[in-house]
Amino acid sequence: MLALVGLHLLAAVCAPLLVRLWGPRAFWLLALPSAATAGLALARTGEATAGPVPREDLTWVPSLGLSVTLRMDALAWLMCLVVGVVGALVLIYCAGYFEPDEPGLDRFAAHLTAFAGAMTGLVLSDNLLVLYLFWELTTVLSYLLVGHSSQLEDSRNAATQALVVTTAGGLAMLVGIVMLGQSAGTYSLVTILAHPPAGPGVAVAVALLLVGAITKSALVPFHFWLPGAMAAPTPVSAYLHAAAMVKAGIYLVARLAPGFHDAATWHPVILVLGCATMLVGGYRALRQVDLKLLLAYGTVSQLGFLVVLVGTGSAEAAVAGLAMLVAHAVFKGGLFLSVGAIDHATGTRDIRQLSGLRRRMPVVFAASVACAASMAGLPPTLGFVGKEAVYETYWHGGQAWSRPVLVVLVIGSMLTFAYSARFLLGAWSDVPGREDTPYHALHGPVVWVPALLGLGSVLASPFLGAAQHLVEPYAASWPPSDHPIHLALWHGLTPALWLSVLTVVVGLALVAVRRPLETAQRRLPHPPAAVSAYRWVMRALDRGSIEVTGAAQRGSLPLSLGLILVVFIGLTVAGLLGIGAMPRTRWWDTPAQAVVAVVAALASVMAVRSRRRLRGVFLVGVTGYASAVLFLLHGAPDLALTQVLVETVSIVVFVLVLRRLSGKFNDNPSRGNRSLRIALGVVSGVLVSGAALAAAGARTAPPGSAGWPVGATSFGGGENIVNVALVDIRAWDTMGEIAVVLVAATGVASLIYLSHDRVLATRRRLDEARRLRDRTREGRPSWLAVPTGERTEEPSLIFAVITRLIFPAIMVWSLYLLFAGHNNPGGGFAAGLVAGLALTVRYLAGGRVELRAALPLMPGALLGTGLFLSAGFGLVSMLVGGDVLQSWDADVELPLVGHLHLVSSVFFDIGVYLVVIGLMLDILRSLGAALDREISGRAGR
Repeated sequence: MLALVGLHLLAAVCAPLLVRLWGPRAFWLLALPSAATAGLALARTGEATAGPVPREDLTWVPSLGLSVTLRMDALAWLMCLVVGVVGALVLIYCAGYFEPDEPGLDRFAAHLTAFAGAMTGLVLSDNLLVLYLFWELTTVLSYLLVGHSSQLEDSRNAATQALVVTTAGGLAMLVGIVMLGQSAGTYSLVTILAHPPAGPGVAVAVALLLVGAITKSALVPFHFWLPGAMAAPTPVSAYLHAAAMVKAGIYLVARLAPGFHDAATWHPVILVLGCATMLVGGYRALRQVDLKLLLAYGTVSQLGFLVVLVGTGSAEAAVAGLAMLVAHAVFKGGLFLSVGAIDHATGTRDIRQLSGLRRRMPVVFAASVACAASMAGLPPTLGFVGKEAVYETYWHGGQAWSRPVLVVLVIGSMLTFAYSARFLLGAWSDVPGREDTPYHALHGPVVWVPALLGLGSVLASPFLGAAQHLVEPYAASWPPSDHPIHLALWHGLTPALWLSVLTVVVGLALVAVRRPLETAQRRLPHPPAAVSAYRWVMRALDRGSIEVTGAAQRGSLPLSLGLILVVFIGLTVAGLLGIGAMPRTRWWDTPAQAVVAVVAALASVMAVRSRRRLRGVFLVGVTGYASAVLFLLHGAPDLALTQVLVETVSIVVFVLVLRRLSGKFNDNPSRGNRSLRIALGVVSGVLVSGAALAAAGARTAPPGSAGWPVGATSFGGGENIVNVALVDIRAWDTMGEIAVVLVAATGVASLIYLSHDRVLATRRRLDEARRLRDRTREGRPSWLAVPTGERTEEPSLIFAVITRLIFPAIMVWSLYLLFAGHNNPGGGFAAGLVAGLALTVRYLAGGRVELRAALPLMPGALLGTGLFLSAGFGLVSMLVGGDVLQSWDADVELPLVGHLHLVSSVFFDIGVYLVVIGLMLDILRSLGAALDREISGRAGR
């Protein structure tokens, strides 16, 4: 079963290539996974229906108890047959339906094949969370399939409408799944249904699960999305909206019914909405002139019918419901595909324009008649067998609501007969005075696939009774009834038969008065349309989002930060209130820590009160350096070093940016505004401190870092726990941080290289910088790499001399930090920051030309090389038989040097080193050199 889902995924991935190579003929090959689904179900018939039930497990996320568990019991077996058989036939039908030049056909093929796989996974899933993943996958894929003709506004609107409604229901369903799983202590459907939990929370969870089911199966008041989705190509309508996607909701109700049909929220939702949907859909179907819309509203009506049956909560209703489910998939699939053939041959689906097709399309006509007869419940069809079972079930039902529900179902069946006749008369009758509809001949799958489904609707009906025992294990979930039913074409002169006769008689009467009925429907006031409510809600949401955005996002940084802090304060206070007593606190280890904290607090207050930008930047820097001192006093030299370097880089960046801003802050807040800002800052700081204390005191398990001192030497081969954690123990985290740095560097680079011409200009300047540097080396010595006449800035002689003296020392220090960081304070990140600050000194000494001469490389080369070394280190570890990012160490004796301890993770650290230097180079060239060129250009230089 796992291989079957994987086969669908493989076919979906290969579908675009296959369609490009073979055109629509590729659908023959893409139908194989769906055929394999049906074949597997048939091969496992004995196990699925008699036991032991086939089951496969694949552990996915053990920490969450999440595993891909697939299980084929009787219900899943039946759904696999429906999804597989109809799916294979629809995919084969596509081979004849689409033209080779159909836009986006390769994409369509991939989506339809993937959808078939998602439905297969959905009906086989035993884990509720995995079921939800497949559920939402069908939602997304249906959106893509309905919106296949993306150039048409109707297709885009229909796809969006279906996505919004079904996704909203899916989110409600997810909440219900989590609540139910937490109540039951497991997400396994088998376990939950074997011992259903109880209580008010479970009732709410079941109601939320039903919201997901009724939105997926288009029940009132969410029925409007399904007729709108008829903008999709006809094969999509036949598969998704008749046999597969909308059946997902029916399947979920059928799956949950054995365990939760006694829940307080079950029958009011199932019976009321199901009956209302059947009547609304049938009434609306009688008004349609588009054959596809007629079938769409008929599908809505039938879905309400099916929900009532599988959700009633009795063995007889379950058997009747599953029989109708199979019948509906066969006849509605055949009818939709027949409409596709009519549309393909004539270019229209409007019954006011169709005439004379019966003689020219006899095979499709016969298929339509057989399928429509099954939909109307006429013998000898599958629909008749199922409907007889339904009438028999509710006639003998013991519940108080059995007879009222039966009345609704009979009325709904009368409407079904009427719109079935409307379909046949509208599509195939010869209208007097109307010319025959222009037509071109059809052949291939477009003709014989509907014929197969039509034959199935008739020829399979005698065997339905013989196959009843295959679903009996599912029906056995309920206690036996005094009036068991048996699926058959003839039960004698029973009440069910007379109800069927009454259905046909009233249905024929509705057909006879169809003209006055249409006139009356047009004159009657239209009831409130659910789609109008949907559009009103969407407009209200759009308007509300605009108003909220306009009020909260005015482009004011103080307002945005204030809102963020207010939300943070509210959430943090709510969290802290539930903790109780705070842990005992030791305020300091030495008085020096208190002194540093006071300095940091004073700097913070002065920064808030500062009116000049540069003063504020340096005061904020003081708080950062104070934090570094606190780290040092706590015995964390690595953290202190990194904090000092980061704070220094931050000040450099701020100063570079401040060159383009005025000396003072622009805003002049009032006293009240200033007081509010101070209050927000103070409260936020207090809450952060409180949250840190509460988190430390609420620990119930030993920290994950408890074993790091031992692991640093045994696993990482180093004595610096911080650095070993970065490059060994938590190397994956560091890889993620490198990715963030690359994203930041890409954003910074976009400030410079907005076009290809700028990239070429930058490369040309780098070449010139190399030539200038080489010319300087060959000629007169210079304190800086670039001769005085070539520099964009003229630094003081003292600055040039100091730069010449300290730059090599700083670079050597950065290399020392890089290679010594495994056992002493340092590491690739700190070393990269030191090297970046060395480049900053060169830039300040000689300007942008000197920066290019100091490191005449594109930042992307450094970033790419660094990423290659870091990721490549993980690949090498795998190639030599280890885990990803696993380190290897060795001890060697070198002449003159002596003992040397080598660790392979140094290459990972070198990658980090190069990435950080690349980011610093990007910052200096964007916020430094680029601004220099802009300032020079405006000054006429």
